[in-house]
Amino acid sequence: MTERKPPGVSFESWVDKQIREAEARGEFAQLPGVGKPLSDGPDTSYDELWWVKQKMAREGLSVLPPTLALRKEAEDALAAAHKAPSEGAVRRILTEINAKIRDMMFKPPPGPPLGLKPYDVDEVVREWREARAR
Repeated sequence: MTERKPPGVSFESWVDKQIREAEARGEFAQLPGVGKPLSDGPDTSYDELWWVKQKMAREGLSVLPPTLALRKEAEDALAAAHKAPSEGAVRRILTEINAKIRDMMFKPPPGPPLGLKPYDVDEVVREWREARAR
């Protein structure tokens, strides 16, 4: 496959010749998945990165800019704080997320602006107490 396309030969016929010769040599006979049907997945006819998305889904990966990932983490932390079993747990959850927010505020990464400020721990604890009193 390192040979160059000769001048005057169309690219398509040159490639077809390369494939035909490799097939005759048996280079495709021992490939993984040979003879197995393609997996049933989403319609990939219009998405050039379908295989990357499938790989990420299989591996459980997500790629978000750091600020968007922290926004999601902050929302989850606030929800967890409101459902926490004790005031100490509320304060611990908020202290941890506030440290991350402050760190991101002072060292902004590339990507969209964070748009967050640290939570007022006492205010969230007050809301937590009111919700528990009902």
